[in-house]
Amino acid sequence: THSTLSSTMEPQGSPLSRYAHSVRLDGDIVLGGLFPVHARGDRGAPCGELKKEKGIHRLEAMMFAIDLINKDPDLLPNVTLGARVLDTCSRDTYALEQSLTFVQALIEKDGSDVRCANGDPPVFAKPDKIVGVIGASASSVSIMVANILRLFKIPQISYASTAPELSDNTRYDFFSRVVPPDSYQAQAMMDIVTAMGWNYVSTLASEGNYGESGVEAFVQISRETGGVCIAQSLKIPREPRPGEFDKIIRRLLETSNARAVIMFANEDDIRRVLDAARRNNQTGHFLWVGSDSWGSKISPVIGQERVAEGAITILPKRASVDAFDRYFRSRSLSNNRRNVWFAEFWEENFNCKLGMHGKRPGSPKKCTGLEKVGRDSSYEQEGKVQFVMDAVYAMAHALHRMHRQRCHGNPGFCQDMADNIDGKELLSHIRAVSFNGSANTPVVFNENGDAPGRYDIFQYQITNRSTPEYRVIGTWTNKLYLNVDSMRWRRGDSSLPSSVCSVPCRTGERKKVVKGVPCCWHCERCEGYHYQVASEFTCELCPYEMRPDANRTGCVPIPIVKLEWHSPWAVIPVFISMLGIVATSFVVVTFVRYNDTPIVRASGREMSYVLLTGIFLCYAITFLMIAAPDVGVCSFRRIFLGLGMCFSYAALLTKTNRIHRIFEQGKKSVTAPRFISPASQLAITFSLISVQLLGVFVWFAVDPPHTVVDYGEQRTQDPASARGVLKCDISDLSLICSLGYSILLMVTCTVYAIKTRGVPETFNEAKPIGFTMYTTCIVWLAFIPIFFGTSQSAERMYIQTTTLTVSLSLSASVSLGLLYMPKVYVILLHPEQNVPKRKRSFKAIVTAAAMSGKLGQKGGDRPNGEVKTELCDSMETNIGAVCMKS
Repeated sequence: THSTLSSTMEPQGSPLSRYAHSVRLDGDIVLGGLFPVHARGDRGAPCGELKKEKGIHRLEAMMFAIDLINKDPDLLPNVTLGARVLDTCSRDTYALEQSLTFVQALIEKDGSDVRCANGDPPVFAKPDKIVGVIGASASSVSIMVANILRLFKIPQISYASTAPELSDNTRYDFFSRVVPPDSYQAQAMMDIVTAMGWNYVSTLASEGNYGESGVEAFVQISRETGGVCIAQSLKIPREPRPGEFDKIIRRLLETSNARAVIMFANEDDIRRVLDAARRNNQTGHFLWVGSDSWGSKISPVIGQERVAEGAITILPKRASVDAFDRYFRSRSLSNNRRNVWFAEFWEENFNCKLGMHGKRPGSPKKCTGLEKVGRDSSYEQEGKVQFVMDAVYAMAHALHRMHRQRCHGNPGFCQDMADNIDGKELLSHIRAVSFNGSANTPVVFNENGDAPGRYDIFQYQITNRSTPEYRVIGTWTNKLYLNVDSMRWRRGDSSLPSSVCSVPCRTGERKKVVKGVPCCWHCERCEGYHYQVASEFTCELCPYEMRPDANRTGCVPIPIVKLEWHSPWAVIPVFISMLGIVATSFVVVTFVRYNDTPIVRASGREMSYVLLTGIFLCYAITFLMIAAPDVGVCSFRRIFLGLGMCFSYAALLTKTNRIHRIFEQGKKSVTAPRFISPASQLAITFSLISVQLLGVFVWFAVDPPHTVVDYGEQRTQDPASARGVLKCDISDLSLICSLGYSILLMVTCTVYAIKTRGVPETFNEAKPIGFTMYTTCIVWLAFIPIFFGTSQSAERMYIQTTTLTVSLSLSASVSLGLLYMPKVYVILLHPEQNVPKRKRSFKAIVTAAAMSGKLGQKGGDRPNGEVKTELCDSMETNIGAVCMKS
């Protein structure tokens, strides 16, 4: 191969070298090349300053790869590759104009209207037929060029364009690339953000296809996967105004919780963003996540290492090609004449000028031509050199596959291939290639012409032991592998910084999401009996018999309680009951001991024992009401709850009714009323009691006794205080029905007591019975509001049980105290009064009562209204009586 352009040793002022815009290498098959040899020009100029690494290194990598292929006996044997390399000047419109050179051979020229001066027909110089293009670098340039190359079916392989838009095989069907698209890079960056636990980030893009497409891909992935919210998406204009970068920093600080900033920006913009952050005293605030345009480059961070500290950057997995280093270091002005821009590189690299017309008129020294790359200047291989060589080799392998088909394996450039290299056929071979590239990594293409995603993850770290450097902290090959332990943040801190809108809610709290921003929420405690379910956004109510656990992440059974013997609510009733039982037992023993004495006989022995049995049961029911509920206890509660009162008031009612009938009958005749004998009295009493027992047995049949746990009684607002109360299944209505009959007997007895209030004061205990009933009515009138007024109290069971048992004990105590204690007092302490009196006829008794009534009316004339008389207290027979002195 040789250059048909001027050598670099020609005078630099010649128009040929000064305005050279392409490198041309002859060959059987010619490949096009597009490289950003120069930067974009200012003030309307198409081209600016030379790009030493991105331009010259990459261009030389293509020519080096062509040299290696042409020397390789196994790859395209006896077929020479040539090249036509153009400068894009980093501008898409300029690159489009340049790339028209590649399609000239495919445009038929009409020479019918053209004549030479001598009249001969014109002779057109035949342009090179370009079979494929290597490039371009910038995505915006590749997109512009791809649109025209597809019209002429010229395959294109890029070594650096990563815009996701180029993966659209319907629009850019002849475009392939050996670098992965930014959609993979965006996915890798999303995986990094997720691994860091960041869910609230901002994005920053340079205006243009690379930046905007990269951010768009990142935003799209964040929408699809969820879990990461974009706080702000900012764009850096192509021509930023003064103060633009300070404004960007202020905008980013508006959402200060979004510390992580995803950057798809060119290196100049990255540098200016970091500088603005430093000027605004935000060193250490932002967590930069840079794309491959930042990669492991020194230029964006030099001089502002502190503000860039901790930045995570991504770069397509690559390796340095040692053979290229040896090749490039050996390049000189004498042996590299084919590169028309090499002289300009020489001046730039060694800071000198070539001759009086050199491009660097301000340089202090002249170039000798003997300078050496890497010895007299710094040298580091540009990162995309590997991919440039892989792109050239991919095109060569595709041509080799086509050559084997067209030339049937014969070496050399056969006529069939020379006549026509079909672009569509070549494209199919390109997509089918598979080989190990220059860095020994596989080179393959998917159906869209994209290379697989393989990235190295770097972090810019500053340690005390070394200068600031990029350290590899992980890789991404369709999946992230990250070594979090090797990461370092500000001042060597290894603790993971946060970039979240809201901190995670604590256990037992639900998220109340801010509308439109799923990563921002307020935490609300699950209140009352609610607990946090699997969903972070809802609280659910525990089952009725359960309450939330301490963390409110589940439910636990509510503790079950019952009235305990040691409780103050139980101690007092039990104490009163035990005193009452002792007193009742004492009365019973005394009555049995003095069973035949006049006072006991006058009291009506049979009815007294019935009444004392009722009093005893009223005291004993306390123990059943406090005992732990079970079926047996509940059954006995039903039977004995109203039975004690029923015994007591049935006996008293029978007594008062007997007295009433005796004196009513006495007003009419001297014959005694019926059913006043002891046997008749017992029959009447037990008839009344049987009604109560019948009601209880019906209750047993309709609703068999059982226990129940009442969770509503002590269901407090604070679940920690909630208790389930174990009780017998006796409703308030059932309780009133059970006691209601006894209360009815009590009220009826009270009515008779009022009617017999005019009977002589000691006759058959009429007055003591009256006082007993009045007092008992007061006790039970007090019981009703206390019992039902506390039905909503958390202490309901305790209050109601205590009230009921104490009321029963008090009513029993009233009966015991007023009816029997005076008799016991006389029997034991004044036995001289326990003597029989003379008998009188029934008529005499009634007459005496009548006389007593009349005298009573005149009692106001006597001191204290007293009347002295003797009356019979009790009849041994239906007309006989034992009389006692009043």
